[in-house]
Amino acid sequence: MLTTRIAKRRLFAGFVGGIAVCLAAAGVHAQTQQQTQPQTHGHAPHTSIAVVDCTLIDDNAAYNDADLTRIQNARAGMISDELRGQLRTRQLFRVADTAPAQGLIARLQATQDMNACNGCERQVGRELGVERVGVCWVQKISNLILNINLRIEDVGTGRTLFQRSVDIRGNTDQSWRRGVSSLVDLVAADAAATQ
Repeated sequence: MLTTRIAKRRLFAGFVGGIAVCLAAAGVHAQTQQQTQPQTHGHAPHTSIAVVDCTLIDDNAAYNDADLTRIQNARAGMISDELRGQLRTRQLFRVADTAPAQGLIARLQATQDMNACNGCERQVGRELGVERVGVCWVQKISNLILNINLRIEDVGTGRTLFQRSVDIRGNTDQSWRRGVSSLVDLVAADAAATQ
């Protein structure tokens, strides 16, 4: 009889332990799923932003052939659209169309880099009537080592609210897109950037 009680207790303890392990595993799985899903704000964004097209700073431009230059310029355009699209889709900002300011942007880009022009990007923001302006650039060290940068500024004050860089490996469409997704994840995690 004593052996039966001990056996029942062991069976019960094993059953309870099994349930605990299952619940713990389910909690870890749910937490992992939550971390890997892109964060979206559950409400419509209030803050408006204009994101100027990404530029390319290529440390090896002198060694590129025309085809590589064309491909990389197309990638810069691709990630510009990707960046704006992800900021919009994830409801981080109300993303403005930059087309109405293309004349101003072209004049500014003809004389300087938008990522280092000492506030000229804010002129674009004022022209479009937005609260924030985003400037993006890709720095290519080699075909294996690149980084994508994003700076978000307050148009009214000029204060930098967000500035981050992500390293990417490989000069491919996929690696550039992954870099943009990583940047948007960083923006989403930084409340000061989106408010």
